Amino acid sequence: MRRNYRNRVWASVTSRDNALLADLQRVLGDRVRADSAERALLRRDASVFEGGDAGPTCLCETTEEVQQVVRIALAHGRAVVPRGAGTGLAGGAIPLGAPVVISLSRMNRIVDVDTESRIAWVEPGVVNLDLTKHLTPLGYHFAPDPSSQQVCTIGGNVGNNSGGPHCLAYGVTNAHILAIEVVLADGEIVTLGGLDAEPSGYDLRGVFVGGEGMLGITTKVAVRITPNPPAVRTLLLSFDTPRDAAATVSAVIAAGIVPAAMEVMDQRITIAVENYVNVGYPRDAGAVLLAEVDGLPDGVEIDAQRISDIGRAHGATDVRQAQSDEERMLLWKGRKTAFGAVAQIAPNYYLHDTVVPRSKLADTLEEVYRIADEHDLAVVNVFHAGDGNLHPLLLFNGQEPGIYDRVHAAGAKIVEASLAAGGVLSGEHGIGVEKQPYMRQMFSDDDLDHQERLRHAFDPACRSNPGKVIPVGHSCADIQSLRATPEGVWG
Repeated sequence: MRRNYRNRVWASVTSRDNALLADLQRVLGDRVRADSAERALLRRDASVFEGGDAGPTCLCETTEEVQQVVRIALAHGRAVVPRGAGTGLAGGAIPLGAPVVISLSRMNRIVDVDTESRIAWVEPGVVNLDLTKHLTPLGYHFAPDPSSQQVCTIGGNVGNNSGGPHCLAYGVTNAHILAIEVVLADGEIVTLGGLDAEPSGYDLRGVFVGGEGMLGITTKVAVRITPNPPAVRTLLLSFDTPRDAAATVSAVIAAGIVPAAMEVMDQRITIAVENYVNVGYPRDAGAVLLAEVDGLPDGVEIDAQRISDIGRAHGATDVRQAQSDEERMLLWKGRKTAFGAVAQIAPNYYLHDTVVPRSKLADTLEEVYRIADEHDLAVVNVFHAGDGNLHPLLLFNGQEPGIYDRVHAAGAKIVEASLAAGGVLSGEHGIGVEKQPYMRQMFSDDDLDHQERLRHAFDPACRSNPGKVIPVGHSCADIQSLRATPEGVWG
């Protein structure tokens, strides 16, 4: 019955939108998709959330095409949603209110690389890891490295201000973006930021990064490229408990060492990873800490030894150092495929993303385990320990009746525990629709009002990715933009 109602709704929408489709097809031809299969695929991203119906999907290949599609959508009173690889974990790219979906996956060119200035201009559909592979022979790489870097795109990284294991020392995406070409909600093309060391005026580039598609659509990005370090050392430390591993992380930072990365995995996920990639992770350790230092050879050797000593002082039962680049890459392969390894334990998972102070890591982890037990759920923990970015995975079988209610209830408790510990809602996945209900717990009405004013400065009618981040109901324009789907915002 629900599906029949959805079909009746869409029949009325498509009937009303023949003119919209005709205008879009004049620009893009057969690169406009409006069939039911395409719309069904776009209702979801990599999260556990589901949107309403997508409107026509436009496979754009140039900035000018994005501009024309935005102007056509505006003329027909429709919202637009930019879409990349669909790997987001907060529902940021799911369609709400039958918007026009602007796919940027075909805008995947590395336009120019200037090693002298250490800048590369790329299109938003360039896959994160592909950029680093392109730069590696030149002696450079793109420092932000989300665990999904094999599939996530630079445009999505910009939209969510993504991080990754090596952002402890190098910083998240915002630190590596110099300028962004953007199509605004009215179709105007602007460049935010610049290549000067100190661009004049407001830092609109910094505002746009992390804007989750609500401030406009990225069509080209000037990224900062980072020289490959002359020396790297990777250590794997084993502990009896996650608390010992977390304490080691705090002690390393307190000692004045800032590693390139410090990642912790608890025992259950470590076993799953070892079963998956077979690289020598210890199955009997209560937790492992993967630590990496890079820089000049002498300094790297000193820091590696200091981390080893600090680890042993905090209960490390074993310290292993990768003896070759191949071994180092295998250790990182294990960490970066951890989410895929979870399939050995359960068919579904809900990956959370909050940040807490390093001093509260151990206590918050124990609270996460308690919350999972309270809701009769299994949980594994793998996280960016150096900056307190937690990634608990709640494991479940999506076919079990009522399971999603328990999963979301446990997720809400994890958010509350993180905020109570002095943390924040997200470290790198964004707010999207996932964390939207908790925005009022972290921000006052005055805070939200100022965020909405900033958004209105870019998009007065809230037609760029409406219904995300800012709590629904806070903006009258948001509600207006979502009225195209009678069934409601959540599909």
